[in-house]
Amino acid sequence: MSRGRRLFSLGGFGVVPAMGAAFMAVIAVAQASAEDYIALETSQARILRLARPADSVVIGNPSIADAVVQDAQTIVLTGKDFGVTNIVVMDKQGEPILDRELVVSRNTRGTTRIYRQAEVQTLSCTPPYCEKASTKNGFDDK
Repeated sequence: MSRGRRLFSLGGFGVVPAMGAAFMAVIAVAQASAEDYIALETSQARILRLARPADSVVIGNPSIADAVVQDAQTIVLTGKDFGVTNIVVMDKQGEPILDRELVVSRNTRGTTRIYRQAEVQTLSCTPPYCEKASTKNGFDDK
């Protein structure tokens, strides 16, 4: 086999590891971007623990999410309505501790949707009963 063919042959095998490395890089980016936001559900609370004491907490759109400061290093986040907003937490020196996107989705566990032609009705079901779901927190079907 000539030297040119060997180089070509090695180059052909080098494509597979390069593709594997590129695939792993895509997975690493996907994992990093998955951690760039905090997922919440409507009408559900989530505890957020901070690395250092906070002085101020700002929610970009308070109609989507709410933050209650439990203590200097603990914040309780509550999803109010589905949508996307952000949270900014700063220390006493005004340095950011946290600046993340909040993604609030509907809590659909225990719900059923009934479709009648163009009308949609959402029922909240807790055995043994189902009742019309609240129109607040993303369940407005009209």
